[in-house]
Amino acid sequence: MEIDKPNNSRKQRGKDKDKVVFPVPEPKLHLPEGYADFIKEIKESIFKKRLETVIEANSAMIMLYWEIGNSILQRQKNEGWGAKVIDRMSYDLKTEFPEMGGFSPRNLKYMRKFAEAWPTVELVQRTVALIPWRSNITLLDKLTEPDLRLWYAQKTVENGFGKDMLVFQIESQLHKRQGATINNFNVSFPPAKSDLASQIFKDPYVFDFLGTADPRLEAELEKKLTDHIQKFLLELGQGFAFVGRQVHLELGGDDFYIDLLFYHLKLHCYVVIELKAGQFEPGYVSKLNMYLNVVNDTLLHPDDQPSIGLLLVKSKNKLVAEYSLSGYTNPIGVANWERDLVKSLPENLKSSLPSIEEIEKELENHDNE
Repeated sequence: MEIDKPNNSRKQRGKDKDKVVFPVPEPKLHLPEGYADFIKEIKESIFKKRLETVIEANSAMIMLYWEIGNSILQRQKNEGWGAKVIDRMSYDLKTEFPEMGGFSPRNLKYMRKFAEAWPTVELVQRTVALIPWRSNITLLDKLTEPDLRLWYAQKTVENGFGKDMLVFQIESQLHKRQGATINNFNVSFPPAKSDLASQIFKDPYVFDFLGTADPRLEAELEKKLTDHIQKFLLELGQGFAFVGRQVHLELGGDDFYIDLLFYHLKLHCYVVIELKAGQFEPGYVSKLNMYLNVVNDTLLHPDDQPSIGLLLVKSKNKLVAEYSLSGYTNPIGVANWERDLVKSLPENLKSSLPSIEEIEKELENHDNE
């Protein structure tokens, strides 16, 4: 039986799968006060630095791919090299660098396409070098307009979209939905914050993880959303933190309940969400406005900004919604929710940055695509 020893070689790791790894015995000693916090900080520091190292390696790989692709592009453009030369390049590079992946003819053609799509090295460094190669391939395969491709690349960097989430956002046309909410933010906020708030909210919201049938009651819709809270948060977007469901408010002996309460970390404010299973009605705005007044009076801390209300309805008359918001000073947005705008979200959908293991696997195995 062989005891596993630390080895950072990728080539060696593949040979070590059958080895038995004995756990490190825990030392028996009295831990000093504050040790738990100390070791937690050390672990976080190591994880952060390790992640930074892997991300830097990914960026270096992307830049190398751009350089190779640009060289191929220039040779084909200036010297008339044909496509067959890529097959020969693949053979020569694999022979010279057998331990490296990524030199298949298919991947070399993607490198050429990548360099063609992103013509300047500065643009690559600022955006697409910061996201995984598979996500870059997705941008190349699904988008043809340069401005639109750049927009989704920037959103991927900002929100840490994984490949599956990026595909979903492209297919659900996030660029058309974001900032489309009917709202009164221009009279509730100064211009800069009004623009920021407008871009955070969408119309419509896509809840195709709800199932095959539309919920008929608000309570049913609310329960399904909270049962799928992770996917709901992904659709809301980055910065939303879930506070509670059916948050109780008491006014003069009468009880009221906020459907869903969130806090937005970037806007530094509460977001009150009211759900409606049917068509928009003007009276919904009045009730939501009351909830905002109560939340502002009872929940806000000194550093919090005024709360925002979001009314989600199955359908609306745009003109009626706009007139219904007129006269209110609390910031309120009205948006539709849709169940089947696009295909259902993948089960393993993730919006955060890929794990270290996923990035390392990408660096090793992308040649097998």
